[in-house]
Amino acid sequence: MTLIKSISGIRGTIGGKVGDNLTPVDAVKFASAYGTWLKNTKGQDAKNLKVVVGRDARISGPMIHNLVVNTLVGLGIDVIDLGLSTTPTVEVAVPLESADGGIILTASHNPKQWNALKLLNDKGEFLNGVEGEKILAIAEAEAFEFSDVDNLGEVIENDAYMDIHIDEVLNLSLVDVEAVKAAKFKVVVDGVNSSGGVIIPKLLEVMGVEVVKLYCEPNGHFPHNPEPLKEHLTDICELVVEEKADFGIVVDPDVDRLAFISDDGEMFGEEYTLVAVADYVLSKTPGNAVSNMSSSRALRDVTLAHCGSYEASAVGEVNVVELMKKNNAVIGGEGNGGIIYPESHYGRDSLVGVALFLTHLANKKMSVSALRASYPEYYMSKNKIELTPQIDVDAILIAMTEKYKNEDITTIDGVKIDFANEWVHLRKSNTEPIIRIYTEAPLQSQADALALRIIDEIKAIAGI
Repeated sequence: MTLIKSISGIRGTIGGKVGDNLTPVDAVKFASAYGTWLKNTKGQDAKNLKVVVGRDARISGPMIHNLVVNTLVGLGIDVIDLGLSTTPTVEVAVPLESADGGIILTASHNPKQWNALKLLNDKGEFLNGVEGEKILAIAEAEAFEFSDVDNLGEVIENDAYMDIHIDEVLNLSLVDVEAVKAAKFKVVVDGVNSSGGVIIPKLLEVMGVEVVKLYCEPNGHFPHNPEPLKEHLTDICELVVEEKADFGIVVDPDVDRLAFISDDGEMFGEEYTLVAVADYVLSKTPGNAVSNMSSSRALRDVTLAHCGSYEASAVGEVNVVELMKKNNAVIGGEGNGGIIYPESHYGRDSLVGVALFLTHLANKKMSVSALRASYPEYYMSKNKIELTPQIDVDAILIAMTEKYKNEDITTIDGVKIDFANEWVHLRKSNTEPIIRIYTEAPLQSQADALALRIIDEIKAIAGI
């Protein structure tokens, strides 16, 4: 079993030994570190601190939720308790509540054995590396000081935020509810038995969409691997065709990743979720776009077609957001189906993605499969090489950079080599001797061939 501590939070499997898994002790320890960091950051203004807390529908959610909420109360911090919620809903709630931070209890796309504490700042955005390191240091030192009985925090329950979040989305300037209602769409929703099974159908129904629900009971018993990849989505692909639906919607347990199923039962492609939404946004509000370095080149192509500029950040949502702010990007996100639309907030949000996609489709008056066919065609190959601990991974990446020095090279996050018609991104794991190899090309055979060539070159350099 596993416990992973990082700058973005703590993630692990439930049960087992303290320090090796996400046990109750570890949950309390890390919540204490976050609350202590908030108090240290506010200094003299540390009185009346507020933190928004929400969770997905995981089986372990109520247990971890109670531990985290009461730990914050013990630190003298008030808690706005959203109960069952989504990651983007908590992100939206933090600034609306004028809160000092937020905690989302979810392990995102990980299986049911996992849970996690994801940490937000007072803008409802993920913490940066410096902030995360401070929290890890506080946790390691167990430098906590709890409040006396007269200064404990209070819990304010507020279960209205899913509806508030929906209202926020419907009020976005590029969301046209009347156009969507007129289109009379029929959509199948796979909510993987988590909070997406509640909030996505509710959003669709308000927009006049006929909803067919699949796995929308928020009981935490995931009916399939919750990562929205093709091999996990056989049931919804079949149901879209069977129901003669216009398309299907799949979200992960905390509703920050969004995938579509075309009307023919084929995957629209997680990479193309962002491409389609960006196409619509850029057609209405010309500007710039950002994704991470491992995302499809199709976003660059669409952005350039709308006379905008495109840049790629290091992998990680916080890095995408930082570059979006720097470049005044009007749309951005990650190729895993994460839509970041600054007019709403700087966080991946499937509700925003669904509403913008529906409006785009209503305006285009074409099928989802035809829309997908209208975009540049690229295929990806994702591989990894496991190396022995004795092999210097950094030296291998330096050698590959030198080998391809005459190509377009980016080294802000591993090594990305852009060729004329294809690219490869090499990244090392922070926790094990692994190099991840992502490639993309106009044909799957070309992406696979490039990956195999690079793997052989790396093995030759490593002498294996």
